[in-house]
Amino acid sequence: MTSSLKEDSPDMKAVVMAGGEGTRLRPMTSSMPKPLLPVANRPIMEHVLRLLKRHGLNETVVTVQFLASLVRNYFGDGEELGMELTYANEEKPLGTAGSVKNAEEALKDDTFLVISGDALTDFDLTDLIRFHKAKGGLVTVCLTRVPNPLEFGITIVDEEGKVERFLEKPTWGQVFSDTINTGIYVMEPEIFDYVDADTSVDWSGDVFPQLMKEGRPIYGYVAEGYWEDVGTHESYVKAQADVLEGKVQVEMDGFEISPGVWIAEGAEVSPEAVLRGPLYIGDYAKIEAGVEIREHTVIGSNVVVKSGAFLHKAVVHDNVYIGPHSNLRGCVIGKNTDIMRAARIEDGAVIGDECLVGEESIIQGNVRVYPFKTIEAGAFVNTSVIWESRGQAHLFGARGVTGILNVEITPELVVRLAGAYATTLKKGATVTTARDHSRGARALKRAVISALQASAINVRDLENVPLPVARQQTARGSAGGIVLRTSPGVPDSVDIMFLDERGADLSLQQQRKLDRVYARQEYRRAFPGEIGDLQFPGSVFDSYTGSLLRRVDTTGVADSGLKVVVDASNGSAGLVLPSLLGRLGVDALTVNPGLDESRPTESAESRRAGLVRLGEIVASSRAAFGVRFDPVGERISLVDERGRIIEDDRALLVMLDLVAAEKRSGKVALTVTTTRIAEQVAAYHGTQVEWTTTSPDDLTRVSRAENTIFGGDGRGGFIVPEFSSVFDGSAAFVQLIGLVARTQLTLSQIDARIPRAHVLKRDVPTPWAVKGLVMRRVVEAAGDRQVDTTDGVRVVEADGRWALVLPDPAEAVTHLWAEGPDDASAQALLDDWAAVVDGAGH
Repeated sequence: MTSSLKEDSPDMKAVVMAGGEGTRLRPMTSSMPKPLLPVANRPIMEHVLRLLKRHGLNETVVTVQFLASLVRNYFGDGEELGMELTYANEEKPLGTAGSVKNAEEALKDDTFLVISGDALTDFDLTDLIRFHKAKGGLVTVCLTRVPNPLEFGITIVDEEGKVERFLEKPTWGQVFSDTINTGIYVMEPEIFDYVDADTSVDWSGDVFPQLMKEGRPIYGYVAEGYWEDVGTHESYVKAQADVLEGKVQVEMDGFEISPGVWIAEGAEVSPEAVLRGPLYIGDYAKIEAGVEIREHTVIGSNVVVKSGAFLHKAVVHDNVYIGPHSNLRGCVIGKNTDIMRAARIEDGAVIGDECLVGEESIIQGNVRVYPFKTIEAGAFVNTSVIWESRGQAHLFGARGVTGILNVEITPELVVRLAGAYATTLKKGATVTTARDHSRGARALKRAVISALQASAINVRDLENVPLPVARQQTARGSAGGIVLRTSPGVPDSVDIMFLDERGADLSLQQQRKLDRVYARQEYRRAFPGEIGDLQFPGSVFDSYTGSLLRRVDTTGVADSGLKVVVDASNGSAGLVLPSLLGRLGVDALTVNPGLDESRPTESAESRRAGLVRLGEIVASSRAAFGVRFDPVGERISLVDERGRIIEDDRALLVMLDLVAAEKRSGKVALTVTTTRIAEQVAAYHGTQVEWTTTSPDDLTRVSRAENTIFGGDGRGGFIVPEFSSVFDGSAAFVQLIGLVARTQLTLSQIDARIPRAHVLKRDVPTPWAVKGLVMRRVVEAAGDRQVDTTDGVRVVEADGRWALVLPDPAEAVTHLWAEGPDDASAQALLDDWAAVVDGAGH
C-alpha cells in the first residue's frame, strides 16, 4: 500500500454514507444497521474509518438514517479512533446525492471524498485524490473491475480517463466493460449546484447525466486493490474469509499466534482445542477442550464455546453461548444468542440477535431466524422463523427451574421469577430462602431476596443449609420457600426450587399458576411502606436435630456399641452432623466435613470414587456400615460392613426390608420405575406398595397419608414419614442406625436374603413435536396386554415382565425402563420398546 501523502490532502474532509438499511441482509440488519455489522469482529464502517485515517482524512461527516442512534452511540465523536466525526441525519431517504447535499454546510469550502460505510475496501485513496487534482475535473468516480458486473452500475471510460457513459444494473447484452462504480467519489463543492435540497437525488441516475449533458468532464479512476459491497449473506461471509486470508488490508486486533490464527486480548483457549486457521477469536472469548474450529470462522467477544463443539466457516457475533457438541457450518449467529447442546446449524443459515436454539435442534441451510425467537429442543427447522416463536412453554422441569448459570439462569430472570412467585402469595406473607455452598447460588439468592422484599414479602434467610433443613424450616409458618442449588452432576447449571407451605415441591397446578404469572409478566409491586423484612433465624440446626431425634425411633442405639462412618462429601450435610452425632451417642467417624465452594456438586465418577474410599475406611475400621450424603444432604448412598457399595436400587430394598420387618403393616410409597421385587419384600412382611409417579411431589403426597411407613425413589432418596414427607438424608441415616441396632443383622445379610432385580433403563431422543404421537403408538403397540398409566405407559407381559415408557417433562427425551427375570430378557424387552418409540419419532 502506498504511504499516505498527507501534505497532498491537508484539510480535506470525507463523507461516510451510513444510512443504508441493508434489507437483503435481514435478519442481521433487523436490529442493527448494516455499517455496524462486524467483519473480523469490527464493524464494517470502522474498517472504512480506519482506511480514511490512514490516508489523512481525519475530519469526517457521517450521513445516517436507519437506526441512526446506534451508529452515533457506537462511534461517538470519533475520539477513540483519533478522528473528528460529525453526523448529518436524514428524516427521509434522500438518495446518494441528496444525503451528501444534506451535509453541504460542513463540505462547502473544499474538495471532499464520498465513501460508503458498508463496503469493505483497501483502495489507495491518496492516489485517487492525487489523480482527481491532476485532472482538475468536478468529479472523479472511483472504479474497480469485477468478474460479474450485472449487480452493479457499469461505467465506460476513454483512454484519457474521462467517463463516456453510465449504465445502471445492465443486462449481459449491455455489458461492454467490467469496470463498475464503487460509490467512492472525489468532488468539488460546486457539485452542490446540481443537487436540489430535500428531495431524493442520485449521483449516477440524476446528477452525472446532467453534468455530461452540459459537457462537464467526469473522470474515472480505476483502483487496484480489494472492494466488496457487503450486500448479501454470501458476500458477508466471503468478506470475513477474505480478511482472514489477507486478501484485503485491514487492521486486526489481537495476536497471530500461528499462521492465520488470530487471538484477541483476554481470550482463553484450551490447549486441547483444535484450531485450523485462518480464523479469528475475539477478546475474552472462552474456547474449551475438545472444540474444533476450522478455517474462516470468526468468533466475537465474550463468546463461550463448550467442549465438543465444531465450527467451520461460521461467523459468531458477540456474547454468544455455543453448547457442547453443537455443529455450526457456514452460518451467521447474531449477538446474545444461545445455541444449546448438540444443536446443528447448516450452511447459509442466519440466526438473529437474542435467539435461543434448543438442544439437538437442526436448522437447515439458508433458513433465517429473526431476532428474539426460540427454537425448541429437538426441532427440525427448514423454513424461516420470522413471527412465531416455537418456544418451550414450561419453565419447570424435574427439579424446579433449571438452566446454565448466566446463560439461561441470569440475575434478571431470577428477579422476574421471584417476583412472579411473590405475586402468587398474599402481601406480608413470609418466604424462607436457602442455598447450597456454590458461589452462583449465593449470588442469585440475593436477587431472589430483593425481588421478594420489593413485592411485599417478608424473608427468612437460612443461608447455606441442607435441603431437608430448608424444607423443614419452610414448613414452620412460611407461605413457601425458594432454594437455589447447583444442578446435581452439572457444575455450570443451577436449579431454582420452589417450595409450598409444607416445604414440599410445588404441585403441578401451582407450577402452572407460577408459569402463567411469569409469562404474563404481571408482577405485584409493594408501596414504599410495605417493603418486606429480612431476618436470619438462629439455631436452625439444633431445632432440626432436636425434632428429628424426638420423632424417629433410636431405641437401642446407645447400647448397641455400633460404629459408623459418615461421609459429608464436603457438602451442607456436614453442617448438621456435629449436633446430630453428638446427641445420637453413636461412635461415628466423619470424613470430608468441610465445605468446598469450588465443588458444589459431583460427577458420577467422583461420587463413585468417594464411595470406594468410604468402603475402604468402613472395612478397615470394622464399622457396621458407611453412609455418604449428597452435597445438599437430601440423598444418601450406603456401604455395607465389608466395605462393598450397595447400589441405590438395592439400598431401597434393604431399607424397605428393615422398615417393613419392624412395622409389619401399613403402606410403602414407591415410584412406578422401581423393581417389582419390592412388592415381594413388602408383602412378605405384611405391608403393601402404593405406586406413585416419578415426580417427587407425588411421593410426598402419598407419604403424608396416615398409614404410610416408608417412601423411596431408588436413587438414594428416602422418606421417613414419622418425621417428614420429603427426601431427607439425615432422617434416613438416623432411622437406619436405629433399625440396624435393633435387628442385629448386618446390611450384607439383609441384602443377601433379597432376590436380585433386573431393571434396565434407556433414553431415546424424541423431538417435542412427536411426544404425543410416541405415546399413542406405545398404547397401540401394547394391544391387549395389561397397561398401567400411573406415570407414562407401563405395559405388563403375560409372564410378568414389564416395560415403562415415560416422556421427559423438560427435555426432548423419552425414558424407557424394562424388567425381566434376567438381564437378557429385560434387554430384549427394552430393545423392542425402544424400536417403537424411535419409529414414532422419525
